[in-house]
Amino acid sequence: QVQVVETGGGSVQTGASLRLSCALSGRTYTMFAVGWFRQAPGKEREFVAAMRWQVGSTFYADSVKGRFTFSRDDAKKTVYLQMNNLKPEDTAVYYCAADYRRALNEGDIRSSGVYDFWGQGTQVTVSS
Repeated sequence: QVQVVETGGGSVQTGASLRLSCALSGRTYTMFAVGWFRQAPGKEREFVAAMRWQVGSTFYADSVKGRFTFSRDDAKKTVYLQMNNLKPEDTAVYYCAADYRRALNEGDIRSSGVYDFWGQGTQVTVSS
């Protein structure tokens, strides 16, 4: 059984930084991708960042490119989303998700529908 648990959310001011963590249990060596998504009130869930697990390549939404960084610690089976220069529009519940079914192209890796296992989410609130 695979479990995904996010931590690290909080309330910060504009321009501050936060680091989200996502602890993964189970056979992480068989994963194809891990993604970060977010959902703001009244909006659809949107792609934030992802990593092709076997090769380590990363992908970012244009809205966070240059501010957010996806990293991993294999020994801890944990991935991180370092978020710098946060803006009020980054306010959302952030979710981590894992794909175990198939390798994803650059388009699919940005789609929430291809991920198999999801965490419960962690709230990030950025005030101006």
